[in-house]
Amino acid sequence: MGSPSDSTGPPDRQTLELLERQLAWDPLVAETAFQPDVYEPRLLCARLGTECYPASIDAARLDVQWFTSGDFSIHYIETTAGDRWECRWDRHPNDHNTRTHFHEPHGDSVTDLSLPSRHPLDVYATVQAAIERRLETHWESDGTG
Repeated sequence: MGSPSDSTGPPDRQTLELLERQLAWDPLVAETAFQPDVYEPRLLCARLGTECYPASIDAARLDVQWFTSGDFSIHYIETTAGDRWECRWDRHPNDHNTRTHFHEPHGDSVTDLSLPSRHPLDVYATVQAAIERRLETHWESDGTG
């Protein structure tokens, strides 16, 4: 690859807007917002509805960055009383793994990530499936919610 592989590049406004439209239809998502604002989006934040989670989960959100290079970072965060559980799907230049990789919960380890497609909607479908599996695990262990 050439020199563009060394940089993530600027935020990809069109892709962030595409993902925001997709998130708006997701039944897990309560609301979305761009940071710093809709006119200059650099980060797409999605607050997930806590009614989908057991009572032990105080909040959940998804933070999405997408760059014109095709690099991205999708960060999933759950908060409970005094604790955070998080993981991240990334594509960016780094020294620790392949360009496309997954940060395990709590940053314990990083693994290479193989995606069937890097189209933003396909990447989001991978993340959405992982969040749904996480929810199933919550309900299986927490039960009463």
